[in-house]
Amino acid sequence: MKYFSTLKILSALLCSAAFTVVAFAHEGHDHNKAEGNSAGSFIKTDAAKVTAEWLAQAKKDYPLTLCPVSEDKLEEGDMGQPQDYVYRQEGKPDQLVRLCCNHCVKDFKKDPAKFLKIIDDAAAVKTKAGLTK
Repeated sequence: MKYFSTLKILSALLCSAAFTVVAFAHEGHDHNKAEGNSAGSFIKTDAAKVTAEWLAQAKKDYPLTLCPVSEDKLEEGDMGQPQDYVYRQEGKPDQLVRLCCNHCVKDFKKDPAKFLKIIDDAAAVKTKAGLTK
């Protein structure tokens, strides 16, 4: 009898732990808790070089529909409006990076080369398929 009582308690604890893990699995991407700019804002790096026209064209040509960091949908996803981040490297043209939330902006900044490669590879495939100029 004591064995079954202990088994019930252990089983309840395991279930509770499992539900806790599921509940917090996506917590790092909660756009309501995101720091920095509000959802859908445009992060400007140099107002003289980044114009509304440039941004509109960059969005039109952007090769991904998923966030390169989290792989969440950019448009109509759970994270609200995408974060449009302009990545700048000296001697290279500005590059638009669309991310699902501010949390992903932080992750992108930790290893931009990794995520830029994903974007560049997708752009190459799109260009090769004749979908862009």
